Amino acid sequence: MENHESTGRRSFLRAAVLGAAALALSGRDLLAAQGASAAHGGPGDDMPDAAKKVLREHFGARPIKDGHVSLDLPEVAPDSREVPIFIETDLPMDPDHYVKAIHLVVDHNPDIYVAGFELTPALGKASIDTRIKMRRSSQVRAIVETNRGELWWAHKLVYTTLNGCV
Repeated sequence: MENHESTGRRSFLRAAVLGAAALALSGRDLLAAQGASAAHGGPGDDMPDAAKKVLREHFGARPIKDGHVSLDLPEVAPDSREVPIFIETDLPMDPDHYVKAIHLVVDHNPDIYVAGFELTPALGKASIDTRIKMRRSSQVRAIVETNRGELWWAHKLVYTTLNGCV
């Protein structure tokens, strides 16, 4: 009887491990597919139409690529009246190739285009440390624009517990 129980447990564990592996692989494929749409400059299917419109107004049809932007802000903002945010990039700040501007977009804010910061190569490094207000849980997007017209971004979903905008 012990042999039969032991075999049953092994079969159960083997099935559980195989099921977990299959689930992990399908999740990885889903994440890869989502990353592929962002890598082609697409804003993503989950972006509200109003946010897509703001991006078109500011950047036209230029593609926005993932990378070169580091976005540091809390995953959960207990008080959305002041959410700390730090944006930096590893792009050069040379006179012939530099970060011209850093833009901040919050998908579900009353004013989606939160801020734009113009920079010069004299700064030596492109980074912004500030605080923003958020209406509700939303994607926060930092977009870096170079003097050559390239656009790079990072984005993060931030959950809020208190409404900061009216």
